[in-house]
This record gives sequence, C-alpha cells and structure tokens, in this order.
Amino acid sequence: MKNTPTASSENSDKLAKRAAHDTHAVICRGVTKEYGTGETRVRALSGIDLDVDYGCMTLLVGPSGCGKTTLISIMAGLLDPTAGDVVLLGEARAALRGRKLVKFRAENIGFVFQQYNLLPSLTAAENVAVPLIIRGRPRAQAVKRGAELLEAVGMKDKTSSYPVQLSGGQQQRVAIARALVNDPRLLVCDEPTAALDARSGRNVMELLKKTTVHPDRAVIVVTHDNRVFDFGDRIVSMSDGRIEKIEVSN
Repeated sequence: MKNTPTASSENSDKLAKRAAHDTHAVICRGVTKEYGTGETRVRALSGIDLDVDYGCMTLLVGPSGCGKTTLISIMAGLLDPTAGDVVLLGEARAALRGRKLVKFRAENIGFVFQQYNLLPSLTAAENVAVPLIIRGRPRAQAVKRGAELLEAVGMKDKTSSYPVQLSGGQQQRVAIARALVNDPRLLVCDEPTAALDARSGRNVMELLKKTTVHPDRAVIVVTHDNRVFDFGDRIVSMSDGRIEKIEVSN
C-alpha cells in the first residue's frame, strides 16, 4: 500500500469530519511508531495507511514482530504514534488526551486478549460485570447483565463458575462477553486463539463472527494463526512494520 507523508493537524480534523459520515471506524494515514532514540531507535511501523470499516471483521496477519500489536494499540488509543494521523470513531486521536481518552476507551472500545485476564476470585458473571461496576453500575444489575451476555456466548450454565473451573476456550468466551458488556463500537482482539487448540480456536472465531460483527461495530483481530484466516472479511498482511497487501473476501 502506498505510504503518504505525515498529515497536518488540519488534515486530521478533515479526516475526522469525513469519518463521521462514512463507513470507516478507524482511519490511519502515514502512521509511524518508533521506540528509543539515537543508535537504539527501532521503527516498529513505517507510514501505515489503513481504513477499518464498520460491519466487518478485519484480520491483521503476519509474522511475530511485524508490528501488528503496535498498530492495534495505536488504533485503540493505547499508544501514541510517533508521526501520522489517526481518526478513531469519528474523533481525531490527537485530540483525545488524559481522562478524556480513558473515558472514550471505556465507553467505545472492547478488548479481547489471548491470556484472558480473568480475576480468579470472581465468578464468570462477575468477571463480565467488572467494566460496568467500574463505571458505577450497581453490582446486582451489572452481574445480571454479565449473566445475560454469558448466555449469548453459550455459557448460560457457567455463570457461577470460577476461571479455574473453565477450559481455555470457555475462559476466552468469558473474556469476549466482558469485552462486549459496554456494547463497544470497536472491538480489538489480540491473538484470541493463540492459547487454544485448533478446534477451540475455530469455535472462538465462529463466536466472534456471529456475536460481535454488526453494522455499528468494527472488529479487528490480530493473528498469525492461518487456520482462522477464512473468518476475515478483510485480511491485512503486514511485514516489517508495513502493509504488504489487503485481501477482501468474496
């Protein structure tokens, strides 16, 4: 994909205004990320141009170390780019700072990680409810909502189970339900099948495809697991911090 020079803040504002009226949940233009300085400087991303659309599951694929996780971290507001412009859900990323950014992420973005990050002392329903409780929802209401989402991901009979009582695939389902509890407009999944066997991995991807993709949400999945590539609506292949190609499924 052709790289463009770093856009000005004025251009970022124009991108944000355009994004409010089109199908793009995320717009990246000339996004570069560097770590360190001088001789120790490492360039993780080199001028990335990418649009992520609502209503689609976009897979970011490529070998370990190619920049996939860095890119989704920038798109999800967890990292700042060294250069370039990002428009996130119609908002110029550069304008989201401090508490405003934290609030924006909590209200609009869900995260699914390969390590699940469940709290061992809480039941499945309580784990799902955590984001709601943090935002001030009464505990009973939050846990009830957690149980409803667990039913939606096929875990109705496991609401009172603790993480240690669940298989890896079941724990990942709990993590997906937790990511959906705030009804996010952007769902970011970092290697959600990496810790699972082939069958469990495909089950999780089928669940993601069925329960998370809809016209008002964009879903981004980082993976190097070629067994699940067929679930993507778009496959963005990366290498050495650059986009090599973008394939659209038929």
